[in-house]
Amino acid sequence: MSLNIFWFIPTHGDSRYLGTTKGARQINYDYLRQIAVAADTQGYDGVLLPTGRSCEDAWVVASSLISATTKLKFLVAIRPGLSSPGLAVRMASTFDRLSKGRLLINIVTGGDQGELEADGLFADHEKRYEITEEFLRVWRASLAGEGGDSGYDFEGEHITVKGAKTLFPPVQKPYPPLYFGGSSEPAHELAAEQVDVYLTWGEPPAAVGAKIADMRARAARHGRTLRFGIRLHVIVRETNEEAWQAAEDLIRYVDDDVIERAQKAFAKMDSVGQQRMVALHGGKRDKLEVSPNLWAGVGLVRGGAGTALVGDPETVAARIKEYAALGIDTFIFSGYPHLEESYRFSELVFPLIGKETPDVSSTLTGPFGEVMANSIVPKVSQS
Repeated sequence: MSLNIFWFIPTHGDSRYLGTTKGARQINYDYLRQIAVAADTQGYDGVLLPTGRSCEDAWVVASSLISATTKLKFLVAIRPGLSSPGLAVRMASTFDRLSKGRLLINIVTGGDQGELEADGLFADHEKRYEITEEFLRVWRASLAGEGGDSGYDFEGEHITVKGAKTLFPPVQKPYPPLYFGGSSEPAHELAAEQVDVYLTWGEPPAAVGAKIADMRARAARHGRTLRFGIRLHVIVRETNEEAWQAAEDLIRYVDDDVIERAQKAFAKMDSVGQQRMVALHGGKRDKLEVSPNLWAGVGLVRGGAGTALVGDPETVAARIKEYAALGIDTFIFSGYPHLEESYRFSELVFPLIGKETPDVSSTLTGPFGEVMANSIVPKVSQS
């Protein structure tokens, strides 16, 4: 199986340690560009940009990085209910054309009621999925050119359009691929009927396998097939001991009060996926390895994806292959700090999972490594 490996653009902040300003990075264009260029040159297939009020706007940031990269794809969110289908169609088509087909769409229905209401969307969990279902029907039909010259007409409970179409079609046909993650019943039905890639957060393999089986069966009832992806952090070092120490270091400055406040905030959200993340560790520091080499420490204070693969390169590669055997073909990784970890992960793990890396030659075309004593070129490593 050919794996798609994505990295992460940390528009909500970056640091060497969670829950503190110690080791923190200033998030500006310079830094975000460095991460994007690193991912592009190291051979990552794409990057995910997060969305929400804690983040810089994903569309603006991704657009600013088009010219800084050459092959990198951008997984950018649309938020049904916060924008109209017509506006989202034009944004997607324009980005796809300007980037020459490097746009991927992440559908985010949202799970934080307070955040959504602050943005003007007053709809409960069930209604948000009804809105998303109608939104995607219009979005897909408009970009696919349904309705011909007169455009696409649709009258729903929440969304009504007449003559919807785009005059400037996207490069990717019929539209940029749709990615979506959700763990509730309406989320699974929506994904089975309308999306291309179903995403899960990093739960233990058995739980992920059960999700995939359910989604395959649902998609089959609609006469469709799905691809699958997973969102994980990663902490890889040359030895297992170093990797687990790095995991402990990541949360060494997080105090119990911060953890308690974060867990209370997560408890108010109606996201089933977030509830499943919290249930893995229950906010307890002594229950963080929730499956072999799957560590939930990130989720003590970070919402959304809260688990990391931890270990030496061989161990991490083995866990990746375990998920791949379930049917996962897209892995969206991140690590703290994101710039250095993008290099560390690609250098240590890519060769073990069949992912191409930049050519390392003993000739002076790089140079790769530091030239010694003014003339000695480093030997190519065989490991």
